[in-house]
Amino acid sequence: MIPKDPMSIRQRIAGGRSRQWLPALVVLLLAGLAASIMNSAATQSAGPIVYVVPIEGMIDLGLSPFLARTIGEAKDAGAAAVLLDINTFGGRVDAAVAMRDTLINSPVRTIAFVNQRAISAGALIAMACETLIMAPGGTIGAAAPVVGGTGESKPADEKSVSYVRKEFRATAEVRKRPPEFAEAMVDADVEIAEVIATGKLLTLTTSEAIEHKVADLTASTVEAALEAAGLERAQVREASQTWAETFVRFLTNPIVSSLLMSVGLLGLLVEIRTPGFAVPGTIGLLSLGLFFWGHWIVRLAGWEELLLVSIGVLLIALEVFVIPGMTVAGVAGVLALVAGFGMTLAGAGATVAVIVNALGRVALSLLLAMAGTFVLLRFLPRLPFGRRLILASGMQAALGFVSGPESDLRWLGRSGTALSPLRPAGIAEIGGTRIDVVSDGGFIERGAAIEVTRVDGNRIVVRQVPPHQEETHE
Repeated sequence: MIPKDPMSIRQRIAGGRSRQWLPALVVLLLAGLAASIMNSAATQSAGPIVYVVPIEGMIDLGLSPFLARTIGEAKDAGAAAVLLDINTFGGRVDAAVAMRDTLINSPVRTIAFVNQRAISAGALIAMACETLIMAPGGTIGAAAPVVGGTGESKPADEKSVSYVRKEFRATAEVRKRPPEFAEAMVDADVEIAEVIATGKLLTLTTSEAIEHKVADLTASTVEAALEAAGLERAQVREASQTWAETFVRFLTNPIVSSLLMSVGLLGLLVEIRTPGFAVPGTIGLLSLGLFFWGHWIVRLAGWEELLLVSIGVLLIALEVFVIPGMTVAGVAGVLALVAGFGMTLAGAGATVAVIVNALGRVALSLLLAMAGTFVLLRFLPRLPFGRRLILASGMQAALGFVSGPESDLRWLGRSGTALSPLRPAGIAEIGGTRIDVVSDGGFIERGAAIEVTRVDGNRIVVRQVPPHQEETHE
């Protein structure tokens, strides 16, 4: 018998199919839930993520961006903490202050593991972390700022000591550590009864740091330090520097940066004296480019420093080509160079000692560049390569070479009187004719006797005649 209503047949068939898919859908949902639970359990069993940053050797400016990048990566990865594995005798104060600020403002928990020592700048970095763990036999302290390198260092001035002392105290207060102990690490005038007498810097062993609440815990290894900090079975991720960060640390090394300054200035000075923008100029610009690029990355160099150095080079070129003898331009150029390079070498938070050291390095590099320029220009024409850069043969007037109009050459060797002050340009009277002249050195007062020494292009160069040599050649 055929049903009267075909629609009911389709409804029964559809209902049967829906009942067949229902168990499969339930199985899929249960499988997904089980997988989610298993993944969550696996994640929990794997433990929290911890980034380990090695802080070894000298504390330099290249470490600050490396630490900031690692903390940013740890935040993005949802890490539980960043552990600093510290073993250092210290380094630059401004670099340590920059790292201290990064640690104080870190969105991720920070742990310092002093293994085996955190001396000077390393002590500030360790105390800036939330948790401070020290290995048995470790030391922390002795953070008085000094001037000069190792072997020839001497105590810094009182202003520098006061600044660093307050940085240590502020750091200790933020991390709930005894501030007087932090100050005693920097200033020998700070006395703590039954701990340190006046005239000595404070350095604490591991047991002493634990006793006086400077350190929180003790552990012998990184793994033990993580367990002590409540991060058992942590997934340790060793942070390493990129090639660019390693290269920047190399470029900002005091010896390398001073060498780049000297070579850069040497190349530009030689190029100024031998125009043509050849090898010396290219090497000079490349050296200065590497210098500023490295310091730009570590946030020491900016447009202000680059502008000052550019102005200094232009003023020196102006002194050489346009207004020779006008010492104001040359002196201003040297001052601009020293200021620009000095600001680049001394970062924010630099002490007076660091600034003085930076200016001294710049002055030394400038002197070396000037001495090197003198030596090269003296001996370069004798070398096969140098003969292609410098014209050694003279172009004499007898051979048809003239540097200016023939009408001006008639004044060569003649004497006259300055009608206006020559500072250095002015007007003189020679043979009853008023002409424009330029002094070959300092200022010449009005009415002084002068003599034409040379004619360069359209310039008639004169010098002042001493009183006992005054005579007029008509």
